[in-house]
Amino acid sequence: MTDTSSTPDTRTPAQIEADIKRRRETLAETLDEIGVRVHPKTIVGDAKAKVVSNIDHTLGRAYVGVNRAVSEVKGQFVTQEGAPRLERIVPVALVVVGVVGLLALGSRRRKG
Repeated sequence: MTDTSSTPDTRTPAQIEADIKRRRETLAETLDEIGVRVHPKTIVGDAKAKVVSNIDHTLGRAYVGVNRAVSEVKGQFVTQEGAPRLERIVPVALVVVGVVGLLALGSRRRKG
């Protein structure tokens, strides 16, 4: 940009017109970019993308947490070699069968 306050402008009229044309084109591009950025569809699209990104991040963290919990529970019932730990599985299975039996008895008594 030329400082017009201290030095005289030595450009020819054609150069000035070319500068004006170039600045108009640059200004038009800038206004087009601003128009796209503030267009409601662009704003909604950006907001959707941000929400999807946050959901993906949250789901990823939840998946890691659940995977860790499942691995810890599995570690309680399976040895490192993959063999079942019957000394832990049998008591849990008995408790589950007992609870299911009690629930079944309770529902029969309410119906009858």
